[in-house]
Amino acid sequence: MAYSGGLDSSTLLHALAGMEAARARGLSALHVDHGLQADSRAWSEHCQRFARSLDVSIRRITIEVGPGAGPEGAARRARYGAIETVLAPGEILALAHHRDDQAETVLLKLMRGSGPEGLGAMRTLRPLGLGHAWRPLLDLPQATLRDYASLHDLPWVQDPSNFDMTIDRNLVRAQILPRLRERWPEADASLVMASAWARAASDFIDVAAEQALASLQGLDPATLRYRGWLDLPEALRDPSLRRWLRGLGLSEPTHFQTAELMRQLAEAGDDRQPCVRWPGAELRRHRDLLYASAPLQSPPLDWMARLDAGDVVLPADLGVLRLVSAGDGTPLIEPPFPLYVRFRHGGETIRLSGSEHRRELSQLFQESGLPPWERGRVPLVIAQDGTLLAVADLWTGEEGQALFARLGCRVQWAGRSGTAG
Repeated sequence: MAYSGGLDSSTLLHALAGMEAARARGLSALHVDHGLQADSRAWSEHCQRFARSLDVSIRRITIEVGPGAGPEGAARRARYGAIETVLAPGEILALAHHRDDQAETVLLKLMRGSGPEGLGAMRTLRPLGLGHAWRPLLDLPQATLRDYASLHDLPWVQDPSNFDMTIDRNLVRAQILPRLRERWPEADASLVMASAWARAASDFIDVAAEQALASLQGLDPATLRYRGWLDLPEALRDPSLRRWLRGLGLSEPTHFQTAELMRQLAEAGDDRQPCVRWPGAELRRHRDLLYASAPLQSPPLDWMARLDAGDVVLPADLGVLRLVSAGDGTPLIEPPFPLYVRFRHGGETIRLSGSEHRRELSQLFQESGLPPWERGRVPLVIAQDGTLLAVADLWTGEEGQALFARLGCRVQWAGRSGTAG
């Protein structure tokens, strides 16, 4: 279990140590030293003494707390990040959060404008790393824990940061909740009950959002039918969008950015390609689909490289272009004249097999449905005289087919990222 040395975790560790079932499951303590207080080393030593007095093994890990929106949040992220790295598959981490903590969390989430998931606050059991986090005390007020500690004469340490009123949770704990309890004695129970209702609503919405996303996602997972998304009930639009982005490994928007996306999708004409971006993600509309990607880079207009038997590493994280064997047993032959790789300059044409006339590359791109923002990121294979031989491995012109047949090769575009097909 997670053991800080405070009242709550000392009570839980003592109670678990008295349970044969907990010991049979391999009860041990984990102490995270944030190094934020001058006495942190002494606290760690106290924790080790108390665990040993209970005949419970204890592990101490030291972390560095980086910058964040606030010291409490930064410490929490660092703490759970470290715990996730040491939690074994299927292992359960017991946490000593109680009903008072839950009530505080609900108020804090409310002040941040959270939706049902946030207002659902802490769950009794949730996934954590390769295991689970378990909060067995959520139904108990801290007064019960304090009575238990007093009864068993348990020692604990007091963190002086608990008295820092610049920390939001401390302010809620010391000033806001006491005032609420004066007026409404059952304030904690009411907040926790409201949290349970919000959690149930969140679970329902989560299932509905998953079903909605399955019906809207395109053949390319990075696409979404935007009109169907706009037609979703308001309660499903935001969670289905976030589920989609999480599945793609992209960052999620703020509520303002989601509202701006909705506005642009609803108001932009069919001839426009609206784009809403935030750190880590870009969303663009093309035809009937919404495309999501990591921030895209544009290759330099004047970039050009020689294409021979080796790999050409393309700029803007666009992977590698190479000539590979055609696979028919013909040995790969070096080109008799220089071949080059570059990107669109505009006005390129290509004659496809069986066609009497050259086609404009822009027209081919449009007919293929390739989104406009991707067209300038497709590498072109050019002959020394400027003839367009191949458009990556998408199309090969008649001149290119004849040349590559003689050389026993074909063009391969590999390792590209962020390109929607």
